[in-house]
Amino acid sequence: MDMDRVLELWNRASGIPAGKKVFSKILGFLIPYTGTAKPQLCELEPGRSLVKLKDRRRVRNHLGSIHAIAIANVGEFAGGIAVTAALQPGQRAILRRLEVRYDKKARGTLEVHGAADASLIRGATTENTTVPARAKLVDASGTVVAEVVTEWIVGPVRKR
Repeated sequence: MDMDRVLELWNRASGIPAGKKVFSKILGFLIPYTGTAKPQLCELEPGRSLVKLKDRRRVRNHLGSIHAIAIANVGEFAGGIAVTAALQPGQRAILRRLEVRYDKKARGTLEVHGAADASLIRGATTENTTVPARAKLVDASGTVVAEVVTEWIVGPVRKR
């Protein structure tokens, strides 16, 4: 999958029955470590995403809550896919920094709201630009359980 075409492919897939689920599985295959958490991409537009993470045994810790690294994983994914959806042909994004703030034990299905400045991303056509992205992880009660802040280097694809 061409990552600079991810939004186009998402728009096609999300309009057909089970398309969102199939698209999420394909992303999980293409990004193997992220795929271990099985995030479900629910909404995507340039600079914005909504991802869900189901609370299952595989992502839990010994305290009976969602593991800190599963939270970091899905938060990085939500911010990264929001950045990726805004990429133009010939651009690429590389993760530079990741910070996680944990506010509360995470239990139950989480909604992960990813956001990045799409105009800043689109403007990075000739030189590298640092683009921040945020992901807020919210439980069923609407409480923010964690926030993941990432920093991406967005710029033109380098010829090898």
